[in-house]
Amino acid sequence: MTFDQLNSKMIEATVRPGQTLYCLRGAMLAYRGEVSFTPTSTGAQGVGGMIGRRLAGESVPLMKAEGDGRVMFGYAGRHVHLIEITGDTLHIEADRLMVFEDSLQQGTMFMGSQGGVRGMIRGQVTGQGLFTTTLTGRGWCAVLAHGGVIELPVRPGRSIHVDPQAYIAHRGQLDNRIGANVGWRDVIGRGSGEAFQLELSGTGTVYVQASEEKL
Repeated sequence: MTFDQLNSKMIEATVRPGQTLYCLRGAMLAYRGEVSFTPTSTGAQGVGGMIGRRLAGESVPLMKAEGDGRVMFGYAGRHVHLIEITGDTLHIEADRLMVFEDSLQQGTMFMGSQGGVRGMIRGQVTGQGLFTTTLTGRGWCAVLAHGGVIELPVRPGRSIHVDPQAYIAHRGQLDNRIGANVGWRDVIGRGSGEAFQLELSGTGTVYVQASEEKL
């Protein structure tokens, strides 16, 4: 394992010769050993992937960490959650990715491909827009959240409803749609404040933060 959780807001990563860690610029807190940091915009998918992400608005400034040592990461006092990707795909907003291994391929996906118009509406309601970032392969990544993260398994016949603003990411074979629950009390301002829910069904995992605050 490359990453160790130091506390709820910091991790420590092992950097080995011949391997690269990609991290959000400004996330490095301290390091031991011979480690170099180089600004990059390409991520793990090269120049073509960089152009696609930039056009989609999913490009964030990154650094490459290379060498031989240990690096401590954290960002703006936000909670950090480790996720192991085991051959499947993680869907997440680009600005929530703090660190990931070079064994993971970074890409960009059009939200309309996840449920057509419903997927596009979901992207707008959750604040993700029309595109989202994907990580595919085998390796570890660290993601940012407000108030910590819980992993909720989704099984066939047991869909899960999530507040769109608390949604962080998901993986697996999941269908998703936005459901509206708007009544006359909402119209006059006396509703529950939960007019929209994100419903996920199928097989996989959804990651939820303990806050409705966006990064």
